[in-house]
Amino acid sequence: MTQSFENKMRASAEAFGIELDESKLEQLYTYYEMLVEKNKVMNLTGITEEGEVVTKHFADSLSIAKAIDLQEMRKRISEPKLIDVGTGAGFPGLVIKIVYPWLHVTLFDSLNKRLVFLNEVIDKLSLENVATVHGRAEDFGHDPKFREQYDIVVSRAVANMSTLLEYCLPFVNTTGIFAAYKSVETDEELKNAEGALNKLGGKIIGKVQFTLPETDMVRCIVTVGRNKPTPKKYPRKAGMPSSDPLK
Repeated sequence: MTQSFENKMRASAEAFGIELDESKLEQLYTYYEMLVEKNKVMNLTGITEEGEVVTKHFADSLSIAKAIDLQEMRKRISEPKLIDVGTGAGFPGLVIKIVYPWLHVTLFDSLNKRLVFLNEVIDKLSLENVATVHGRAEDFGHDPKFREQYDIVVSRAVANMSTLLEYCLPFVNTTGIFAAYKSVETDEELKNAEGALNKLGGKIIGKVQFTLPETDMVRCIVTVGRNKPTPKKYPRKAGMPSSDPLK
């Protein structure tokens, strides 16, 4: 592990109130090395420079600590379950798993070759209680093994809020939280998502805006809870949440 990686990773985590021990730093660095190596033969990310990966992928993933007190949740729930919908190269789900190893994590994606890479990382780091699942949210959102089974649902997917809500809310259990990683321009998006929230049984419970450590890049995490169960007809069939977002 390079000194620059260690210094930047520690400082970035501390900005979110997270202290990283040597073991977690080593795991994150191994993940970084594997990401860069695999990216030579497979398009996982356009960001490969060490400092940028730390800031734009790792620190951004850990910014969930700004919106959800995971340690407090652990006191209330013995084995909290988290699913990352559209995990891609493992952001934010795999980073969160490394830093909070007691979480039971599901990494969900529609592209299997990404999950093959993530399984390589999971094996290399000897991570436990983490699974990869290949499929579409529109299908698995109806599967009783997944529907309403998670305390935390996260997504850094590039989609409008109405679409994300239809993808993700069906996975949230009755007391769970959906955390959507968004850019700063969220007010109009949230206003446009009011119809989707009403139809899907969701309610906005928080919105936190912050700057990524050592940058001027502003980010926002919107947290959504439940006020009633999501009707069984949602999510709609594959493609509809993105092509025809709920009004």
